[in-house]
Amino acid sequence: MIARAAERKINLRKYSDDKVGVSLDETVKEQDLDDLLWVFGCDSKAAEVGTHLAEVPYKSLLNSPFKRLSSFLTHPVFNTHHAETNVVRYMKLLENKDISLVHSMIPLGSCTMKLNSTTEMMPITWPRFADIHPYAPIQQAKGYLQLYDEFEKDVCEITGFDAVCFQPNSGAQGEYTGLRVIKAYLENNGQGHRKVCLIPVSAHGNNPASAQMAGFNVQVIKVGKSGDIDMEDLKKQVEKFSDELACIMVTYPSTNGIFEAGIRDICDIVHYHGGQVYLDGANLNAQVGLCRPADYGADVMHSNLHKTFCIPHGGGGPGMGPIGVKKHLISYLPSHPVVPPQSTIAAGAKPFGVISGAPYGSSAILPISWAYIKLMGGKGLRKATEVAILNAYYMAARLKDYYAVFVGDGYCAHEFILDAKDYKKTGVEAMDIAKRLQDYGFHAPTVSWPVSTALMIEPTESESKAELDRLCDALICIREEIRNIEDGVWDPKNNPLKNAPHPQAVVMSDHWDYPYSREVAAFPAPWLNGTNKFWPGCSRVDDKHGDQHLVCTCPPLEDYDYEKTKTFV
Repeated sequence: MIARAAERKINLRKYSDDKVGVSLDETVKEQDLDDLLWVFGCDSKAAEVGTHLAEVPYKSLLNSPFKRLSSFLTHPVFNTHHAETNVVRYMKLLENKDISLVHSMIPLGSCTMKLNSTTEMMPITWPRFADIHPYAPIQQAKGYLQLYDEFEKDVCEITGFDAVCFQPNSGAQGEYTGLRVIKAYLENNGQGHRKVCLIPVSAHGNNPASAQMAGFNVQVIKVGKSGDIDMEDLKKQVEKFSDELACIMVTYPSTNGIFEAGIRDICDIVHYHGGQVYLDGANLNAQVGLCRPADYGADVMHSNLHKTFCIPHGGGGPGMGPIGVKKHLISYLPSHPVVPPQSTIAAGAKPFGVISGAPYGSSAILPISWAYIKLMGGKGLRKATEVAILNAYYMAARLKDYYAVFVGDGYCAHEFILDAKDYKKTGVEAMDIAKRLQDYGFHAPTVSWPVSTALMIEPTESESKAELDRLCDALICIREEIRNIEDGVWDPKNNPLKNAPHPQAVVMSDHWDYPYSREVAAFPAPWLNGTNKFWPGCSRVDDKHGDQHLVCTCPPLEDYDYEKTKTFV
């Protein structure tokens, strides 16, 4: 059957018990069915077989016990926009609600919202990349193999690691994969009793979650005032758990946007006590071309391709979080039962299992990162890192006279923290500043993390000095607005910050009872006059109340009860 299928250019999935599987979708044509029938030894055509359906208990799924009886796609959005022009206008309406990089910079700290160039994006639409099934035989996917090989070599050169696994579909999945690799390594070397994973208190929330899922016991490490790991506490913990220590998860630069001064010592201490070093690669954008994680002591690291290497961020995916590992961990990388990755075919491989349904993860988007690295080259990648750090430091320097800017010992990496704690006495919170930025035409930075009273700003290397200055000017204007509250010019509870953002419907309404002008509300800066104004979709919502009082706009759960409705859903 396999041989006959190959003659008709059909791939069947081959199982270990001499059975084959076939999967059909809406792209299958009648000729494809004829070919399949021939593969399975049937001389009839699909049309001929169809004429005999009346002889079976039911003619099709539409006339069978499995026919769906429940209604579907009942929401008005599915049956209102019939004409193509109406559909396009509806989609444009949704797009207009979204402030994006086409409007202004998105300075999300620890998220690296950098430019995704058209040249990098184009290949993912090409059928030769987009239409290959993940389980296609290797000999039919040699272009992808070349892509994997070249990208792995580039990432290894950039990070210093010896091999890369592409299976993880996100940074969080990369964390879990890397920790499972460490666990498999320890178990296969008679160290399975090592279960303690050290994690700084400032770490991304994914870190402890991934460690728990991987079967480790989390032990928190204190951090100092600058956000660096408290070395004394680290030494205390590694001594205490020396016989049980499995690994440490450390972010570099630190989650506070500071280059961890003792990173080499941290790695050396953990290694001395028998542990492995897992590096959270979320901030790799501050390292490319300047330092290599494997060189300063990391054993495994995930790379967020949707951050450092330009795959679009957000929107629910797809993402990729491939992990790089040192030589001693290669044997334990995950494999795949259908198309085993090259690293797990080698003799002596002891893969711990499978992470993704596809052997190389969401590889259809990999051409974006491949193209980014090739287009930038070594010098370009280093330059990008240098500019990203310079941009952050420039903004921090401009804002330090207006806000408490958290830059550790005086220097930041590619991001910095702007603390609003001093304004709490006037009633102003970090969230108020974030909401007010919408009136100035900006997406807010990361709010209340990693410091609860702060905003974390990451400009990246993609923005011009003029755009950096525009955001700085907006924040400086907001500082002056806070001063109006401090000086009693504005009421602490009824002012532009507390009422922000100001949507068009509110500003243009006949009713206006705020103690400040409409111009102050909606056009507080000169660049907003003319065509540059972005209107927020709605006024302030009570985030906390919404989180605590969920309202479901879907049909009630009872409507899906099978015993009640006797329908398949």
